[in-house]
Amino acid sequence: MRLFKKFPDTITIILSISILFILLTWIIPAGEFDKEIVNGTEVIVANSYKQVSSQPQGLSAFLTSPIKGFVSASFVIAFVFLVGGAFSILAHTGAINAGLFNVIKISEKKPQYKVFILPFIVTLFSLAGATFGMSEEILVFILITIPLSQALGYDAIVGAAIPILGTGVGFAGAFTNPFTIGIAQGIAQIPIFSGIEYRLVVWLIFTIIACIAISRYARKIDKDPRKSLLYGLEIDRTIVLKQDDIPELNNQRKLILLALMLALVILIYGVNVYEWYINEIAGLFIGLGIIAAIIYKMPISKAISAFIEGAKEMMTAALIIGLAKGLLVIAQDGKIIDTILNSVANMAGDTPKYISVELMFIFQSCLNFFIPSGSGQAALTMPIMAPLSDLLGISRQIAVLAFQFGDGLTNMIIPTSGVTMGALSIAKIPYNKWLKFIFPIVLILSVAALLLLLPPLYLFQW
Repeated sequence: MRLFKKFPDTITIILSISILFILLTWIIPAGEFDKEIVNGTEVIVANSYKQVSSQPQGLSAFLTSPIKGFVSASFVIAFVFLVGGAFSILAHTGAINAGLFNVIKISEKKPQYKVFILPFIVTLFSLAGATFGMSEEILVFILITIPLSQALGYDAIVGAAIPILGTGVGFAGAFTNPFTIGIAQGIAQIPIFSGIEYRLVVWLIFTIIACIAISRYARKIDKDPRKSLLYGLEIDRTIVLKQDDIPELNNQRKLILLALMLALVILIYGVNVYEWYINEIAGLFIGLGIIAAIIYKMPISKAISAFIEGAKEMMTAALIIGLAKGLLVIAQDGKIIDTILNSVANMAGDTPKYISVELMFIFQSCLNFFIPSGSGQAALTMPIMAPLSDLLGISRQIAVLAFQFGDGLTNMIIPTSGVTMGALSIAKIPYNKWLKFIFPIVLILSVAALLLLLPPLYLFQW
């Protein structure tokens, strides 16, 4: 575990990669593809690669690429700041927490519905991950899902799995998550939240797998407590959330939750019917934040403070997006991106498409160990994966799907995920015990992901 605590942070990794990219501009021959605009999207012309004069980069590129990256990614970075601020206003009303806590409290009072409690709550967390990207917020819910789990006769692993696995499969099967799908599709130059129909199917399959996995483990403990992976360990069972910390689900918060659901319906309709893009989607979320503040009768000064606080929380994500785009600036200025794409396309030229899409998923999964930020990973890989999918004759939608699978599923298991490790720390669950529980589940989900990448290739045009 000490090794993992010393593991470099994401920004350090990106800066290190920038040095590697600079070195590669001195080694890899420069080259370019011809480009053309198809349906408003710039795509590579197949078989048009040609070598050009070398453009090796140096110290100047290292120092100036970050600002160039921020300029290049300004649209996406602004989106992240604005949406983060809007959701912060929503969070400060306590509506989302009140809704989830209320469901959990009802479940505690209705033990006769014990068999339905876990799947229902897991599905709620999955919806939260799939729609508005709940992530760090699960650290609060750990304080109540663990006591709930123990009250039902289960162990802390069940309590931790409810939010971790629930939001994890939600992220992997996301259909309106602005911080993963929104950013990835925006960079890939395809309509934001397009392809939602198939993503809903994916989300449902992943969520069912998660519900079955947690319920099976819980039933084993119910029949024999010695089956618990924590059996015999001294685990502190005094994790509690003070009653004062649980917001009341009053009429104001009910209206805010209704506004949130209505906003998500409007978002889906606007994206599919009017082809809304980042401008309109950001505006919708800002409007939601304003409406939530009005319903909650939040003073303007407090609403602005909440907005600023939410934008501040997006600072790391914004830095990662800008620096990741800076990497691409170095590679583009050095004219090595197209050479790399051409080499990969040639290697995969005789490879069946189904092999290519599976390799995309495996690549994203491996990269997530080093860059566990979904938005940062999208900024780093989608500028490469999108044109690569063009060369391989694969839909850009599938490239985005491979990205979201790789990002969402592995976050539940990698020790570089701050959210997962933080949740385990609060729950006082040893990482090796969590690994023993979650590894088979992630393996099953990964096999499902590999299979779910195939239908868009052969069964329908995506």
